[in-house]
Amino acid sequence: MVETARAELPVIVIGAGPVGLAAAAHLLERGLEPWVLEAGERAGAAISSWGHVRLFSPWRYDVDAAARRLLEPAGWTSPDPDALPTGRELVDGYLAPLAATPEIASRLRTGTRVLAVARDGADKTRSLGRDRRGYRVRTVGADGRVQDVLARAVIDASGTFSTSNPLGGSGLPAAGEPDAAPFVTGPLPDVLGADHDRFAGRHALVVGMGHSAANTLLGLVELSETAPGTTITWAIRGGSARRLFGGGTDDELPARGLLGTRLRDAVEAGRLRLLTRVSIEQLVPGAESVRVLGTAKDQRLELDVHAIVNATGFRPDLGMLREVRLDLDPVVEAPSALAPLIDPNQHSCGTVPPHGEAVLSHPDDGFYLVGMKSYGRAPTFLLATGYEQVRSVAAALAGDRAAADAVELDLPATGVCSSDLALEADGESAGSCCGPAPAEPQLVTLSPTVG
Repeated sequence: MVETARAELPVIVIGAGPVGLAAAAHLLERGLEPWVLEAGERAGAAISSWGHVRLFSPWRYDVDAAARRLLEPAGWTSPDPDALPTGRELVDGYLAPLAATPEIASRLRTGTRVLAVARDGADKTRSLGRDRRGYRVRTVGADGRVQDVLARAVIDASGTFSTSNPLGGSGLPAAGEPDAAPFVTGPLPDVLGADHDRFAGRHALVVGMGHSAANTLLGLVELSETAPGTTITWAIRGGSARRLFGGGTDDELPARGLLGTRLRDAVEAGRLRLLTRVSIEQLVPGAESVRVLGTAKDQRLELDVHAIVNATGFRPDLGMLREVRLDLDPVVEAPSALAPLIDPNQHSCGTVPPHGEAVLSHPDDGFYLVGMKSYGRAPTFLLATGYEQVRSVAAALAGDRAAADAVELDLPATGVCSSDLALEADGESAGSCCGPAPAEPQLVTLSPTVG
C-alpha cells in the first residue's frame, strides 16, 4: 500500500447539517481543505424531515459566525435575529444558501453515506507509526458504489437523529418491536399537516419526556379540537413530568418556557392521559392497531393504539467507528472529558462550561465527534454549542493552539434545575447537585439536533 502524506489530504466532515457546514466554513477560513459527506439528498436533510417544528431559539443563536462570513458576500440577508424559525425555514433560509456558496458547493457530496472510518493501513490494534497515518473513510453512494476516501482528519457531525432509543425498557427493544415498526411514527410526526390522517379520530401513544414529545402532544391536543375521537395517551418512564414542564417565565427562551406551560395546562385539564413509571414490555401488531403490553406504576398496562410516537431520545451510531481509538464515557457515550459536564445523572441542572478541541479529542489524533453526536446519549444540546466546538477544532487542526483553547459560549438560561424539579415531584430533597446559580451558560433538553 502506498501511503499519501497526511498533510496533503483533506479534512472529511461527516454530515451537512448546521454543525457540519459550520465546520467546513471554519476550516476554509483556516486555509484547510474540507470535504463534506452527506447521506441525504441535500444539506440539512435530517432537519427537513421535521421541518414543520418551530425552534425554541431565535435566529441570533442559529447562525454560525464563519458561515455568516461566507454568506454575506454572496448577497445573503440575515433573518430577524429575534424570530423563531421552523426547521424548514432554517434549511431554506440558511443551510441551503450556505451549501450553495461556491466555497461549500464544490466540496459537498450528497447522497454519500459513511460506512466506516479507520486509520489508513492500520486496524485498531496497530500502534507503530499510527500517528503518521491519515484516515480511510469508506462510503457508499446512492448508486450503491462503495468508495474509500483518504483524509488528514475526520470531523463526525452526523448527529443522532437516525438512531432513536428503543421503546422497550432497559435500553432494549420491547418484544415484537421490530414487527410493530409500521405503527411507529418517528419522533416528530407532522400531526397537523402531512400526518393528519394518521392521527385524526384515532388513538395515539406518545412515549418520551423531551421537547419532541411535548411538541407532538400539543399538536395532538390541537387536532382533537377539530377531529372527534382523537385520543391521546402520554407514557413516561419517570414518576413525574415536572422536569419537562420546566421554568415557565424564568426561561430566557420564551417559546421553550411556554411549551412546558401549555403542556402542563393540557394535562391538568384532562385533555390527554398521562401514565407514569411506564415499562413497555411487548408490542403485538394487528391489522389496524398495535397492542402495547407492560406496566405503569407496577400495575398491568394494556393499550390498543393506532400509532406510537417514539420520542424516546437518541443514541450515537458508533458502529462505523469500530476501528477508531475512541475515549468515550461508558454511561453517556460522549468523549470522556465532556461527559461529566453533560451526564444527566451528575449534572442535570443543564449547565455546561464552554468547551472545545481539548475536551473533544480522542486517542486517535485528528478525529472528533462534534455537535449532537458529541453529546452521546445526553439530551442537552444547542446549535451554538456545536458552532463553538468546530471553531475550536478547526483552529487546532490549523496549529493555532491559543485560539483552540480560548473557548467562549453565550447561551440563554433555562432558569430551572431539572433534577430539583424531578426530586421534588417524587417527594425527595432537592438541590443536591446544583447549589447556587452557576456563572456558566445553561442548556436544557431540546428538539433533536438543534435548539
